[in-house]
Amino acid sequence: MRKLKLVVPAVLALSSAFTASVAFADTLVKIDGSSTVYPITEAVAEEFQLAKKNAIKVTVGISGTGGGFKKLCRGEVDIANASRPILAKEMEACKAAGIKYIELPVAYDAMTVVINLKNKFIKQLTVAELKKMWEPAAQGTVTKWNQVNPAWPDQPIKLFGPGADSGTFDYFTEAIVGKAKSSRGDFTASEDDNVLVQGVSRDVGALGYFGMAYYIENKDKLKAVPIAMAEGKPAVLPSFETVENGTYQPLSRPIFIYVSAKALEKPEVKGFVEFYLKNAAKLVKEVKYVPLPAKAYTIAQQHLTNKKLGTVFGGESEVGLKIEDLLKREAKD
Repeated sequence: MRKLKLVVPAVLALSSAFTASVAFADTLVKIDGSSTVYPITEAVAEEFQLAKKNAIKVTVGISGTGGGFKKLCRGEVDIANASRPILAKEMEACKAAGIKYIELPVAYDAMTVVINLKNKFIKQLTVAELKKMWEPAAQGTVTKWNQVNPAWPDQPIKLFGPGADSGTFDYFTEAIVGKAKSSRGDFTASEDDNVLVQGVSRDVGALGYFGMAYYIENKDKLKAVPIAMAEGKPAVLPSFETVENGTYQPLSRPIFIYVSAKALEKPEVKGFVEFYLKNAAKLVKEVKYVPLPAKAYTIAQQHLTNKKLGTVFGGESEVGLKIEDLLKREAKD
């Protein structure tokens, strides 16, 4: 079983990238962006490099979805990992720079709310309770658990979440608060999900959120919280089954890679993306995300072959999109 890699040491990554760029100037595939998508792309990169006997080097960085799009639109990377669709302002930045891209969904993720193992009073959470904790009005005012629910103890809340460049931050705030990036600011933020894992695991009063794979890899340190998505509805835990059957909404979502059309002209990039789509279902499952149906990867390969440019999302991030809805949208010409 493949072990999920949570963090790339910055110095080592930079050193490796520099060495590769010198020794393999024409056979380097550069990728950056979402920490959520990172484990999938890193797994693909490892397998691809083995298949090519290390004749092609692939570097995968973590700068958050927003950071990845900035680098893609500046022509600094071949591929951007993204945990949400490209936004209108990012589309404009790419257009202004003459950068065209192909959008390829690669998996589904279940955004997981986690608490410390020693927390005994949280059995489930509602969307309303999450909103009360995370909305901008909570900053400096909702600082104890009993302020969220009077049945809970008079103890401090310590919140951990992705940073502002994260697609997970964008999606969570839109799904829970009602507007992307609308959040209190007095929480511990990081683009590195491993920092969030460590923070919640060390503080009994902590709560955080990130992709399901990072929870599964650390379930000996954390507890996932069942979420009641609507009033009167039973609380649901994130899982392969609840993502596939659509009951873990609105906190499940498609995740993507965006490929520079210009970079795709390079054989090493084209070969890598084809390898990615061919092997995605197996590797996605290995690193604990939810694979798309086989038809989705076939459609993605067709889009790659036909160089279908742009996005099917119109520059907006959507919440509550089920797998079958994504398939219908992707299948349209």
